Amino acid sequence: MGFLLTKMMAVFGDREHKVIVVGLDNAGKTTILYQFLTKEAVHTSPTIGSNVEQITVRNTHFLVWDIGGQENLRASWYSYYCNTEIVILVVDSTDRERLTLTKEELHRMLSHEDLQNAAVLILANKQDVKGSLTAAEISQILTLESITTHSWHVQACCALTGEGLPASLDWMKSRVVAN
Repeated sequence: MGFLLTKMMAVFGDREHKVIVVGLDNAGKTTILYQFLTKEAVHTSPTIGSNVEQITVRNTHFLVWDIGGQENLRASWYSYYCNTEIVILVVDSTDRERLTLTKEELHRMLSHEDLQNAAVLILANKQDVKGSLTAAEISQILTLESITTHSWHVQACCALTGEGLPASLDWMKSRVVAN
């Protein structure tokens, strides 16, 4: 009986699911967080430390931690990993020069024991900018096909307009319901 009740509570969303939003500075992490929350673009400034908000998607509750991406803050990302179910990696699709660094940070994160069961959502942000890399190109540069230890998904998006973000939330919900 207890097992059935636990399963029903998971399906109906009584449990909170921890999500961390990471990425290099200026990728659009905070703009995406508040687009998820308010469905509109808000003026942001660089995140020093973290922002945290609760987002509900059809009775599924996510506690979303937006973590600063400046170089001096990335070393502390690991302190947010415990109990994380989904990692959202926001990628600036116009920042070709730093994609190798993004790839290194991603693979370093995924090797951490606290993230061994986390799913990964890569948001290819700034798709509205002419000349931005496509989600497929970003997938190739980040060598996502080599990731076999985590479920992952790449989603093209625009943080300013919200394009692609509803599909991202749907994917997140499907991941936690599947688990």
